[in-house]
Amino acid sequence: MHLSDLHVRDPFILPDPKTRWYCLFGSTCFGEKVKGFDYYRSRDLRNWEGPFPLIRKEEQGGAFAAFVDFWGVEVVLRDDKYYLFTTLKGGPGTYRGCWILQADAATGPYTPLSDQALSPADWECLDGGLYVDKAGDPWLVFCHEWWQVHNGTICATKLSKDLRKPLGRPVFLFSGSEAPWRAQVPWITEMARKQGAGRFPVYITDAPFLYRTGTGVLLMLWSSFSAKGYCLACAQSDDGEITGHWIQQEQLLFEDDGGHAHVFTGFDGKLYITFHVPNHAPLERPVIFELEDLGTTLRLKR
Repeated sequence: MHLSDLHVRDPFILPDPKTRWYCLFGSTCFGEKVKGFDYYRSRDLRNWEGPFPLIRKEEQGGAFAAFVDFWGVEVVLRDDKYYLFTTLKGGPGTYRGCWILQADAATGPYTPLSDQALSPADWECLDGGLYVDKAGDPWLVFCHEWWQVHNGTICATKLSKDLRKPLGRPVFLFSGSEAPWRAQVPWITEMARKQGAGRFPVYITDAPFLYRTGTGVLLMLWSSFSAKGYCLACAQSDDGEITGHWIQQEQLLFEDDGGHAHVFTGFDGKLYITFHVPNHAPLERPVIFELEDLGTTLRLKR
């Protein structure tokens, strides 16, 4: 199979150094059919095998099996263990949250590190991922969702070394309205109106991913909506730290109705980026581009 054959949203590709497989994770089950996560694998980023089952909610047992949403995956290798970051939501009256699971292999089996989300218990959150600062301390970087705050934000919480618990409250990084290219989307505005919040402007924040350039500049890739649709943006920390002031770059990385990106280095030493295009179900497919590190920003090779 080729990428155009894979119905995967929010793709994440891990070049697994232990097996030399590229493992592609993402949201692969939608709506009422959700049953967990699958993965695909490739030796060359062109020909893919799968899908293979990664997580099945009924196999986790307990309250974990009750979740109805399984959104987004980020898998990192840390201290010889694989950590899977994901977004889960239960039934009515519950909040969407960011969870971390652990396994001895990239393809599982995975078990939750704790019995609760790492994001605040009373926040609607999504798209959590790992950032390790210059001191070696891990952070959960995530979105506080527009469903709850209307003007979506991106926040970060320092974690314990074992990733099992947050250390203190989240730090606010920036809000969706700060982007100079921001746009309100009619269908999202209508959803907000039906919630009784139509008088508030709505701005989306999705998929924060941290990348440090070869010159030491700390960038954050994230997604939202511009006048052309779903897009991929870049922000820069003014002091190279997660807690610095984040400056939104005016030039979008991609603005043709695609986003939710992750960056990785291939086994060939090249820098790549993957995200889904378009943003409309059931048409979304993963794409991969080579990426140029320009020191203060990134640029797709097309």
